[in-house]
Amino acid sequence: MASVTIDIDLPEGVEITGYERFGEAHGFEVTWPWPEHWCCPRCRHEEKARWETTGKARVIRDLDVWGQPSFWAYPAAFHRCSRCHYRQDLIPPFKRKDASYTLRFEKHVVRLLIGSNEQEVARRLGIAAETVARIVKNQVAEAKTIDPARQITDVGIDEISLKKRHKLYVTVLTDLTRPEQPEVLAVVSGRDEDAARRALAGLTGPQRAGIKSYRVDMAAAYNKVCAELLANAQGVTDRFHVAKLWGDAIDGVRKKNHACPQSEAVESGAEGVSRADVGVPQGSEGPDRGGAGQAGGVVHAAAAIANAVRLAAAFQDDLRHGAESASGVPAFDGVVFGRQRSFSGTGGFRPHL
Repeated sequence: MASVTIDIDLPEGVEITGYERFGEAHGFEVTWPWPEHWCCPRCRHEEKARWETTGKARVIRDLDVWGQPSFWAYPAAFHRCSRCHYRQDLIPPFKRKDASYTLRFEKHVVRLLIGSNEQEVARRLGIAAETVARIVKNQVAEAKTIDPARQITDVGIDEISLKKRHKLYVTVLTDLTRPEQPEVLAVVSGRDEDAARRALAGLTGPQRAGIKSYRVDMAAAYNKVCAELLANAQGVTDRFHVAKLWGDAIDGVRKKNHACPQSEAVESGAEGVSRADVGVPQGSEGPDRGGAGQAGGVVHAAAAIANAVRLAAAFQDDLRHGAESASGVPAFDGVVFGRQRSFSGTGGFRPHL
């Protein structure tokens, strides 16, 4: 049986102790150092932890592996306070209480929401749309603390829409220092200048001064705040928005110069294609003077078909010529190179076999 070795990034202290494949999903058994001391959340009594296992396993969703969902499994355990007998379940450091997914899965969901909405992300990940909304709510409510010693050279700031045709937006600040592994730094409600300022407020002065570039769309609010707070950074607009504006400009010029609907187009001569080029005989209208007479719309279509047939025939002729020629035709690695031929009516295409 063939074996495959893969590298998986794990949170600090987490280790994989087992693996099993379940259809189109991956299951990983994980472990981490359990707390040796415990403070009861009810009576605040501190004592040495006494963990009791239930014999069952907890399963939570993690990042996809090879485009397929993966899950982490760990033993269910609890501690019972010796004073008030309050029972507290063991909560791993890589997930929040009452959540069935890891913290890094939450950040992954937020990243997928950029340029999308909760219904599309939910359908892509195979989870409920309510789960996506709950994750965003937790990310917005959670006051993220950015490590002051963290080296950040590139950031991205963009808004995400939670629902289609709804004005429910949040602003996401992303660390793009490692483009292959972007990390969400802050999630705040809104998409105006105030939201951008609150997102960048988590960075220290030296961190903002060390940023070399910021990736934003062409909204004035984000560009204004980034230019003000990131004085040493260069603004970069993503290619999607540039291409969209370019397409809109071209489409606007087209509509301005060709205002009539396509259904009202008048059939006329095809520029650059004469009747003689496509083998159309001279009709009652008289001879085609030097090829100056132009073919109509039907003749234009016939020209394209005729050129395609000629092109295919030329390829076959060159292949046959190269195979039959005993000398004068260079060959390389079993591929025979034939002669060049040029064609008119197809933009001067010159195939070289």
